[in-house]
Amino acid sequence: MAEMDIAGYIDALQQALIAKKDWLERVEMGNLKENLRTYQSSFSSLYNIYLKKKLIDEDPYKHESKISELEVPDSGLYQETKGIEQLSIRLSNYDNQLDFLVNFYQLGIDFLNLDRIKRIVGLVRYVDWVNFTPDSQSLMTKAVAEMTNQSKAGVDPLTLSIIGEGLTRLSRMTTAVMGTLKNLNTYYKEYYKLTVRQSVTQSMSANEATLENIRKKMSSAMPGSHFFKELIEEIIKEDYTSSGADLRETILNSLKVVEEKPKAAKAVVDYKNILLDGIQVIGGASTSLIEIGAKLDENQAVMESNKKGFLSFLRELIRQITHAEPEEVIYNVEYFDTAKDVTVREKVRFYKFRDELAKKARILSSFVRGPAYNKLTAMAEDQIVNYLERNIRDVQALHKTLNALDDFFKANVPANDRAKIKGIKPELSALKNTFVKANNRRYEYSAQKEEAEQMKRLGIEPV
Repeated sequence: MAEMDIAGYIDALQQALIAKKDWLERVEMGNLKENLRTYQSSFSSLYNIYLKKKLIDEDPYKHESKISELEVPDSGLYQETKGIEQLSIRLSNYDNQLDFLVNFYQLGIDFLNLDRIKRIVGLVRYVDWVNFTPDSQSLMTKAVAEMTNQSKAGVDPLTLSIIGEGLTRLSRMTTAVMGTLKNLNTYYKEYYKLTVRQSVTQSMSANEATLENIRKKMSSAMPGSHFFKELIEEIIKEDYTSSGADLRETILNSLKVVEEKPKAAKAVVDYKNILLDGIQVIGGASTSLIEIGAKLDENQAVMESNKKGFLSFLRELIRQITHAEPEEVIYNVEYFDTAKDVTVREKVRFYKFRDELAKKARILSSFVRGPAYNKLTAMAEDQIVNYLERNIRDVQALHKTLNALDDFFKANVPANDRAKIKGIKPELSALKNTFVKANNRRYEYSAQKEEAEQMKRLGIEPV
């Protein structure tokens, strides 16, 4: 190829890289920082759950480690007998490396290079969150996936939603971060090749442009520079072969910046509205509780009809005449508490429980269309959070007891009256969906609030 053609390409490449660098600084670096921050916080949430469930051990030296440069933790084989110990050390190191990357690393165009991009890629791909399965060929992905499945056993719905949301975010952020790193990698590769051309190969003929000659000349013209064999081979192909013109055109096209249309300004997140939405969602549980209460009354009537003799009839008649409270009925029920992994036995004072059920239904109903909701709107966020959490716990507790009562009625009514017992499984399923959705609103509030607070601490204004 003629010398002017090479010089023209070098000039075009230089201009393309200037435009690419400007775009990367204006757009991609901000995206990279934000996505890595979300990635790190999502992993940190999972890491804390692993520790809480004692699936890994706390690293006593975690906060003493000093990091000066990113290093991808060991991902090689380890003895099965040392599995927990090795996973504990590796994930502690991984958590530290991510913290260093997000909070201390210089994520800037002039600081990063091909080697540092490779280190960041190694961290982001250390666990394959996109193809996250115990069948993975990646040892670390397989081990963490198995541990994550174990962490889901016997946990409350809120923790389950945190795990699910964390995995979703990690997968999404992996894809987003890798897209940005690919753009950066392209820039640094072509910038490296431009520098080699300007300093070494521009004055070389086709016969002179060999790997060995370029290596020798680079040692004096570019002291301290790394010799990337594969990139030098690309220069030779692009500048000294018959297919070079097409290759150069492809590179220039890959560096073109396609400016996206300005996005509409992101609406300011109203955190209180997320909580109030959760309040209205849990308020919807009132419908299920009312329907369940009606069926419980019918089931209780069936149970009572089987033990009524003359004396029972006489006592009931006197109670009605004197308007006395019904004689308390106590049922001994039991259920398996998955959160505590134990069987719980409970004495249910039926009429007292029934009154509490009706009272809770009235309170929850007022969240949807009553004065209680209006009072909550005037409260501070932390007060609403506590109110929402308390009512979610109350509904969860009722759900456990109601499940046990349903099983009790079905198991203890005489066979000839079994068909009269009204099952409440559909209503219980609806009740569970309600408190799970309310929990999701609670988690959404916490996650967005935490992300905003972290950005504020770092001096980054939301856009």
